[in-house]
Amino acid sequence: MSRRGGRLRGAPTRQVVGVNPVRELLRADAPVSEILVDADRSRSEAFVELVDLARAAGVAVRTVDRREIDDLADGLVHQGVLAVAPPYEYANLDALLAGPRETPGLFVALDGITDPHNLGSIARTAEAVAADGLIVPARRSAAVTSVAEKAASGALAHLPVAVVTNLVRALDQARDAGCWILGLDAAADDLIGDSNLLTEPLVLVVGSEGSGLAHLSQVHCDQLVKLPMRGRVASLNASVAAGIALYEVDRHRQGGRSVARPDG
Repeated sequence: MSRRGGRLRGAPTRQVVGVNPVRELLRADAPVSEILVDADRSRSEAFVELVDLARAAGVAVRTVDRREIDDLADGLVHQGVLAVAPPYEYANLDALLAGPRETPGLFVALDGITDPHNLGSIARTAEAVAADGLIVPARRSAAVTSVAEKAASGALAHLPVAVVTNLVRALDQARDAGCWILGLDAAADDLIGDSNLLTEPLVLVVGSEGSGLAHLSQVHCDQLVKLPMRGRVASLNASVAAGIALYEVDRHRQGGRSVARPDG
C-alpha cells in the first residue's frame, strides 16, 4: 500500500499515538495515511522533526485542535500527535526464522501474556538488544494494538511479530530451524546466567506473571531457567523479567561464549 494519497477512506485503519511511536513508523518507512498534529504544539522541535519526516515521505500532515486527537486516541496519552495507518501487518513465522542474519537468532515467545502493555514493553526491550522478533499465539494473548504500540515507544515499527495458531508447534518449528528453546520459569532449578545456551540461536519463552509457563510449553523447552531472586518479593512483572533475561542473554553474547548443539 502506498504511503501517499491522504486518508484511507472506507478501509480499516489503526491509530498510533505518541511522538516516539509515530516517529519510528516514519523512520521504518511503514505505510501511513496521515498524521494529525496538535496546533498548539506544532512549532515545538519534536513536532517540526515529525513534520519534516512525514513530508519527506509524502505523508499528509494535518494541524488540528487537540480535541480531535483526543477523540481518536481513545484515552491514550498521545502527546499531541497521532498517525492514521493501515492495520498492523504480522510477520510469517517461517520467513522470520529463515531470515538472513549475521548473529545467532534471538526470538521471544509469549505464553499467556494478555496485557498489551506487557507485550509493548517486552517488544521495546527485545528491539533494544537487537532481537529478531516476537512470537505470540493467536488465542489468549495480547495483540499489537494502539496500547501495545504506545508502550513499545516505537519498537514495534522495527521488530517483527509473528502470530501462530499453536505456540507449542511454533516452538518445535523454531527448534527444527536450529534454535534452542529456553523457558523462563520461577520454579526452575537453573539460573539463567549459568545456561550455556545463551549465545546460540535461541527462543526465550516468557509466561504470565500469575501462572507462568503452561505445562506444554515447559516440556517443549530444552532448558528451564530462573532469575536470581534474593529479596522478599516473590515474583516480577512479566515485562520486567523478560527485560532482565534479554539483557543477560545480550551480556553473554557480547562475551562470545558458545556451545555446539548435540546430535539428536
